[in-house]
Amino acid sequence: MDLLRLYEWIDIKTVLIFSCVFLLLSDYIRHKTPKNFPPGPWALPIIGHLHRIDHTKIHLQLAKFAEKYGDILNIRILGPRIVILSGFKRVKEVYTQQGDNLADRPVLPMINDISGDKGLVASSGYKWKQQRRFALSTLRNFGLGKKSLEPSVHLECRFLNEAFSNENGQPFDPQFLLNNAVSNVICVLVFGNRFEYSDHDFQSLLKNINEAVFLDGSLWAQLYNSFPRLMRRLPGPHKKLFALWQEVIDFVKEKVNAHRADYDPSNPRDYIDCFLAEMEKLKDDTAAGFDVENLCFCTLDLFVAGTETTSTTLYWAILYMMKYPEIQANVQEEIDRVVGGSRQPSLSDKDSMPYTNAVIHEIQRIGNIAPLNLPRSTVEDTQIGKYFLPKGTAVIGSLTSVLFDESEWETPHSFNPGHFLDSEGKFRRRDAFLPFSLGKRVCPGEQLARMELFLFFSSLLQRFTLSSPAGVEPNFDYRLGTTRCPKSYKLCAVSR
Repeated sequence: MDLLRLYEWIDIKTVLIFSCVFLLLSDYIRHKTPKNFPPGPWALPIIGHLHRIDHTKIHLQLAKFAEKYGDILNIRILGPRIVILSGFKRVKEVYTQQGDNLADRPVLPMINDISGDKGLVASSGYKWKQQRRFALSTLRNFGLGKKSLEPSVHLECRFLNEAFSNENGQPFDPQFLLNNAVSNVICVLVFGNRFEYSDHDFQSLLKNINEAVFLDGSLWAQLYNSFPRLMRRLPGPHKKLFALWQEVIDFVKEKVNAHRADYDPSNPRDYIDCFLAEMEKLKDDTAAGFDVENLCFCTLDLFVAGTETTSTTLYWAILYMMKYPEIQANVQEEIDRVVGGSRQPSLSDKDSMPYTNAVIHEIQRIGNIAPLNLPRSTVEDTQIGKYFLPKGTAVIGSLTSVLFDESEWETPHSFNPGHFLDSEGKFRRRDAFLPFSLGKRVCPGEQLARMELFLFFSSLLQRFTLSSPAGVEPNFDYRLGTTRCPKSYKLCAVSR
């Protein structure tokens, strides 16, 4: 009888009220603001600042928050609080002076379910240090950052120019030709071979990477990271994300297995072969991560990072040249004067082409392809300014706030190659030019990217005049995921 009365008393409303109170209390305990933590907008329970942020413009909204709350603030979108650093001086100070305390990556359920703590991008601690050291030294031995790699890029420039020429001046979208060309440079270093632009399977793979990188920065990914147990059971775009990455992982695994089958220790052909050799040397040091599974994910990171960012920058470059034909004409005049038309532009020409160099730098600055940077995590309890950050706090140094810092750039919101030219027209370096970030987690492919951008860009403008189709105005709308990429557009490339 007592049990029956209890059932009558516990009705649906009571269950709902109890559930809500439990969720709110649980959320408060899990995400309670630590003492002396950076300030930020008032957050709602569970969703945090989700109601105040448009994911397609989050980098711009964080800049508005910084105006009110200062250059060290916190935001929360569903999950734990994230500390945002804004402005060149603050980002430089923290990432250089406290680089060791910000060398880890936050643990994210989505990344963990895809790759765990493997690879170069998501790993932390001893494993990351060993893998980064090995990757840099190995790729350097194969020409990374050296003139010995230039012939490989020159070859790819010729193939890309030929593909543009085959369009006969008619409108086409150059995105995946650029992806393929840039990807081939890293593919030669990592896999030992390039892929033809007519290879539909490889083109499909590049499209999968492009879509996966976009979804990685979406609200669905944030939902997954905040509620992994629930999201693993629910349908949605996050399921597509896992499927896309699995196809890319399977492609890399095929390459690794093929290398293992015909591996010759006396004749290392590429990064994979060198990794296989290192596995033998360090087989007793299991913490260093020299095993087949980690090889697959390190290779994946190099392949994706070496494809996506540089090709996206070139995609912005073409768009800006279409928008500003007078700047394009000035670049072409410099190329004609310094290089001429009988040979390809070379890295040795770079110092003699300050205007072209300035235009490329300005494209990188205003293109802002990694607006939020990749998050880092405090290795231990850390003091930043007057604030306290517990161990494991995610920290983002906003590159948008650096590349558009009004105290560092004369006209930050305008496309102005003059930012990188002195009064005599010579190229000048700018401290606040940090598209590759800085500190312990600076982009390892910076030297390769700089080489590719100069050679691909100058080679294209040597051969072609780039313009929009008749009656079409260049549009600077973008898709914001992990990177900031122009929306698809059409180009007319007319031979000069």
